[in-house]
Amino acid sequence: MGNREDLLAGARKAIMERGVAKTTARDIANAAGVSLAAIGYHFGSKDRLITEALAEALGTGIGDSMAELIQATEGRPMPEAFASMIDGLPAVFAANHEGMLASLENLLRVARSPESQRYMAESIPHAHADVAVILRETHPGLTQQQAEAISKLYFALTQGLSVLWMIGSEGVLPDGDTLSTAFAAIAGSRETTG
Repeated sequence: MGNREDLLAGARKAIMERGVAKTTARDIANAAGVSLAAIGYHFGSKDRLITEALAEALGTGIGDSMAELIQATEGRPMPEAFASMIDGLPAVFAANHEGMLASLENLLRVARSPESQRYMAESIPHAHADVAVILRETHPGLTQQQAEAISKLYFALTQGLSVLWMIGSEGVLPDGDTLSTAFAAIAGSRETTG
């Protein structure tokens, strides 16, 4: 690994041990086995490094799991596939609990950092595109526009449901059938008024 990769791994390690707020640049540099100056050279700031480290870790953990959930719905009608994907999310959240805690802690820092906001604004469309590709491969009857729209929906729902899962207790999350019913009602309303 190079210094950049070492810093990303060191940041994740330090954050998981200390939390975002308590992690210092020195903690990260020590965990990575590099100098403090390497943070500025590779990332410009500790904030940018933390944002990238958490986005990459959760993007991989949750993104790969979402891909598996979508791929498991091959051959099923989209309403059923949607419900199945939603119903699989709590297990994904449980498997990524610590990373999600760190991400929630980091969210306020990102909201106050134009640099971190720019990074996220550049990264999110790539996540949408990746999920759209998986949707088209798994459900070839979808148009590109439909796959992109569903991808954005999955992304937004996953973000919101993950927050509810983190702060809630059993039974707080709506299940896939409930959300499918809501979407069917919305689609039906749209057809009668549109």
